Amino acid sequence: MTEVLPNSPQNVLAARARLGESPIWDATENLLYWVDIYNHRVHQFNPATGKDEFFDVGDVVGAIAQAGDNRLIMALRHQLAFLNTQTGEVTPMIEIEADLPDNRLNDGKCDPQGRFWFGSMSSEKPQASLYRYDPDGSLHVMEKGLTISNGLGWSPDQKTFYLTDSPQQKIYAYDLDSGTGNISNRRTVVNLTNESFNPDGLTIDSEGCIWSAMWNGWCVIRFSPTGEEISRLQMPVPLVTSCNFGGEDLQTLYITTASVGLQQAEIDKIYYSGDLFAFKTEVTGLPTYNFQG
Repeated sequence: MTEVLPNSPQNVLAARARLGESPIWDATENLLYWVDIYNHRVHQFNPATGKDEFFDVGDVVGAIAQAGDNRLIMALRHQLAFLNTQTGEVTPMIEIEADLPDNRLNDGKCDPQGRFWFGSMSSEKPQASLYRYDPDGSLHVMEKGLTISNGLGWSPDQKTFYLTDSPQQKIYAYDLDSGTGNISNRRTVVNLTNESFNPDGLTIDSEGCIWSAMWNGWCVIRFSPTGEEISRLQMPVPLVTSCNFGGEDLQTLYITTASVGLQQAEIDKIYYSGDLFAFKTEVTGLPTYNFQG
């Protein structure tokens, strides 16, 4: 039986983002970075002060990861780029899927070895892909035939890799060779085709469980490593986009949300849509890994 988690997530920032996504925790500075995709913004939120600042990066920004002191790696619409978080300077690196104008890059994050994994999304399905960008500058196609490559993560023992295809309403698991970064033996670990909502971004906790944000689902669901639903965290907004652990003890689940596509009457009724939320958990998360290039 699914447990409904007690208490409610706290609204920590009235961001009113169009499409909040990709929360990452900077353990050195105790800051949370996150993006507002369609507003072309990379945000820097300080939980201690409640202060939020942002950089306008001039393009759709689907995902970010730390890449050294005062630097982030970003997946923009059709390219990877670095962002200097002191000056706001954007340094383009490599073009991806520029020949597919209806595609754009989407969710991504770094693995424990410092490689940046990211995917694309397609309006002409299924022509999206999953990529791995290594510190030596090499780009690898890891999976093809996706619709919206989304929420991804690694088990604590680094033997399993998880990947979400949102319109397919599935979270896949792969066998992972952490040394080479190769993945194999794809299987469906979470199947939500009987639900009215789609899995979006996800994070993994120290027990190996999957926390998946549910687009149009008003919740974050925690699944066991083998896909059984354990608990639901109810949210005050429908478009829940991603989540990640932060705080000094890695027990605060930060949750991004969206307002894009909602009618004004819906926004008036659920006016927290697009805000940033936090929830204190009883389990610790895994660290946010950095790009080592």
